[in-house]
Amino acid sequence: MEAVSPTFEDLPPPVHVAIIMDGNGRWAKARGLPRVAGHQRGAEAVRTTVESCKSIGIKYLTLYAFSSENWKRPATEVDDLMGLLRHYLSREINQLNKSGVRLRCIGERQGLAPDIIRLIDEAESKTGGNTGLTLQIAVNYGGQNEILNACRSIASEVADGKLSIDEIDDEAFADHLHTAGVPDPDLLIRTSGEKRLSNFLLWQAAYAELVFVDTLWPDFTKDELLRVIDEFHSRDRRYGNTSG
Repeated sequence: MEAVSPTFEDLPPPVHVAIIMDGNGRWAKARGLPRVAGHQRGAEAVRTTVESCKSIGIKYLTLYAFSSENWKRPATEVDDLMGLLRHYLSREINQLNKSGVRLRCIGERQGLAPDIIRLIDEAESKTGGNTGLTLQIAVNYGGQNEILNACRSIASEVADGKLSIDEIDDEAFADHLHTAGVPDPDLLIRTSGEKRLSNFLLWQAAYAELVFVDTLWPDFTKDELLRVIDEFHSRDRRYGNTSG
């Protein structure tokens, strides 16, 4: 009898899923709407995805919300995105806390508005003791800058005699990244059909399975997530070894 391929229900979900949420602007343009409408619908997709990840047992979800390069966008769009971030941090945090979600923001806080920094601090403090899904939101984040800053920090510790060169290994380096204490992503998804990392989790995604889907982010659903996880389970993750 022919063996039956395993389905998602037969296998545990990936521990850590990272998503480049792309396509809000194209979603709005296709409907003759301003770009902010796409970002607003994208925020609804964030809520759906967080709930979906919780329901299927994913432990860590990292969402690329605003890159260090996004400051180059028109000022009105940047203002709209920051307004949505304010709304999320102030309006969604109570529900996240009730449902056991721990929220972390990764990226450079320098350059963010003081009230946004305060909201981030309050959200992280409020949810810091939760043990359910850990939601990491990447804001003013760039992977290359993160690696450079880690190198500077390590060099400073070596110069001060706090760290020897022989102690610098993968684990020590990872401890100097924004994601310290969080396992590397198993699965990295990008929506909208684009096929690049765009400076996202460059160190951490070294052995992540990459899946690119044509769906625009505002249309990303739980069913789409489950299909991607099925594809993840079909991959042969060898980490540099030969297949068994």
